[in-house]
Amino acid sequence: MSISRRTLLAIATCAVLAPLAHADYKAEYTVSTVLPSAFPWGQAADRWVELVKERSGGRINMKIYSNSQLVSGDQTKEFSAMRSGLIDMAVGSTINWSPQVPELNLFSLPFLMPDSNAIDAITQGEAGKMVFSAIEKRGVTPLAWGENGFRELSNSKHAISKPDDLKGLKIRVVGSPLFQDTFTALGANPTQMSWADAKPALTTGAVDGQENPLSVFDVARIDQVGQKYLTQWHYMADPLVFAVSTRVWREFSPEDQQLLKQAAEDAGKWEIEKSRAEVADTLAKIRERGVEVTDLNAEQHDAFVKATESVYQKWTPQIGEALLKAAQEAIAKRPQ
Repeated sequence: MSISRRTLLAIATCAVLAPLAHADYKAEYTVSTVLPSAFPWGQAADRWVELVKERSGGRINMKIYSNSQLVSGDQTKEFSAMRSGLIDMAVGSTINWSPQVPELNLFSLPFLMPDSNAIDAITQGEAGKMVFSAIEKRGVTPLAWGENGFRELSNSKHAISKPDDLKGLKIRVVGSPLFQDTFTALGANPTQMSWADAKPALTTGAVDGQENPLSVFDVARIDQVGQKYLTQWHYMADPLVFAVSTRVWREFSPEDQQLLKQAAEDAGKWEIEKSRAEVADTLAKIRERGVEVTDLNAEQHDAFVKATESVYQKWTPQIGEALLKAAQEAIAKRPQ
């Protein structure tokens, strides 16, 4: 009987303690994004938060802080803040996290990914696993991929169809040295600034142009600040990463870790499909507003590729030759 009592006591104790494992969860977890709900980026975060709340029965609550407000508008500090636990979670850009995770510069290499199948070949293959491993080694747990889209080029001066057209133009770029090197190689004058400062700079003419996905150009109405010329050159894409501070991640039960991960994967897949499906309509709206759109032919595209070869020579050692090779092989084998 004594053994039976101890067994019953153990069972009862487990029954009491099991729910308490979740009592230590925060009442609310912070989720950082750069762009709000008007953009696909913000919508990806919205979807993740909704799915987690629904599937956890309200046990796990997440609140989105857009416009990089948790890092005073400096999006390049987001990863460090998450690593230290100051930010719980994020749907972040590979560009913005690249200062802390050099391997993420892979996606910023100019003209590496010619189409969406190329992006998928990297993120869903061995190269994607290598990138996630690099993130994890630096104190952040990556869960799933999202998408910010191909970044296109706009300016207020003239149509751009060849590298020489960029000479002397002041182009706003994000806080990544690789972008500086790319636009310098093309003869432009790259100027680094946060997105919060970019639109005012375009308005005053402090900079002549910028590069961003079509969704950003459209929703932010970049055409209203003199950006009348747009070149579709697909020079790079900007995958998003759903991630959790590893310090915070370890606080969740294995079951809730899986819940968070599956919700992120589902939100990412939904957002990628949605954002790709909207590209044609977005471009049509931009054209309707009087923006002159230039599409490069194969010869023009190759001229830009050749002009930026030096960027690969400089950045491959920092990114890692094995990672770049895995990405290039995946792209070569992608479905056409």
